[in-house]
Amino acid sequence: MGRPADRHGSDARCGPTRADRRHAGRGPPEKAAVSLFVKICGVTRPDAVEAAVEAGADAIGFNFHPPSPRFLSPQRATALAGPVPGHVQRVAVMLRPQQAEWDEVLEGFRPDSLQADADCLAELRLPEDVGRLPVYRDHERFDTDNFSIEIPCLFESAVSGKGRPPSWERAALLARRARVMLAGGLDPENVGEAVRRVRPWGVDVSSGVESSAGVKDPRRVRAFIRAAREADLA
Repeated sequence: MGRPADRHGSDARCGPTRADRRHAGRGPPEKAAVSLFVKICGVTRPDAVEAAVEAGADAIGFNFHPPSPRFLSPQRATALAGPVPGHVQRVAVMLRPQQAEWDEVLEGFRPDSLQADADCLAELRLPEDVGRLPVYRDHERFDTDNFSIEIPCLFESAVSGKGRPPSWERAALLARRARVMLAGGLDPENVGEAVRRVRPWGVDVSSGVESSAGVKDPRRVRAFIRAAREADLA
């Protein structure tokens, strides 16, 4: 199966951003030239941000869903994101936000893109320079045959942040049709197998690299990125 090449390009979001300009001019999707996109989600401390950046993460997720142990205020997210270099995407992670909730986040934190459930995300008004990362949730009747989307998307289980994996078989079918970021139940020990079996456009991890709920272990962050990269090159 061909590997998508434009993992960071301008069609990955609704408007050009720092990462878009840096990666402009990549070849068409069928030319396998660029490595797996890796996102470390739900950071809460500077050491996790530092580990993700140093290990080569492509994106870092900042969680704005209040019940989550990874929840951040916009002000705290801005402070954590301060050292993040321009080539690493800063993703605002929300579940099913209302417009007012999203606007409140936007007042204090300016992300490169917003991640939220696809149907909800489609109804939100976003600035032109903020991209969209729609989330699709796995279920037994998911229509893999007719799935189609032009921008990258995230595929995970029905519940976020609980370490539960979606069906890798369905994920593999979707990955043949779209730029799918696989999420849910991944960790340094199984991400290699997931990449080899699903061949996703990208991978996303949160609880799988934590020492306790909401606390990332920098060693596991580095191990996850290393294992994902090695499997992608295999």
